[in-house]
Amino acid sequence: MERKEFLRSLGAGAAFALTFSCINGCSNDDGELETKPVPTGVDFTIDLNSQEGLGLQNNGDFILKNDVVVVKNLEGNFIAASQICSHQQTDQVRFLDDNGGIFRCSTHGSEFDQNGAPLNTITNNPLKTFNTELNGNILRVFE
Repeated sequence: MERKEFLRSLGAGAAFALTFSCINGCSNDDGELETKPVPTGVDFTIDLNSQEGLGLQNNGDFILKNDVVVVKNLEGNFIAASQICSHQQTDQVRFLDDNGGIFRCSTHGSEFDQNGAPLNTITNNPLKTFNTELNGNILRVFE
């Protein structure tokens, strides 16, 4: 079945809903994807007792800092990965508590496990991950 035929079989409303959400989510005002480079040279700290650190109190919480998603995973361990997706370099990667905890990019739906390995066929490229180290109340995120 050709694309036109398929869309016609869905009906105008369903076709519009499917295509508009993708077109709207995948482009900026100029019709181009807004892309960013994957972070490099990452080395920063977060004081878990600070206002910023309050975002990491509960298992499943995450914060965004320096294009990195810093997470307290469902087991209570701190992990970190690039906020920039390896699929098309958009900055929409977030942590979800689905399937034990995954990273997901809302631009095209790429999903990655906590080690950055792709979980679906949208991309074969792994998501860049970073080391974490906890010393008292200071969490270090680094390469």
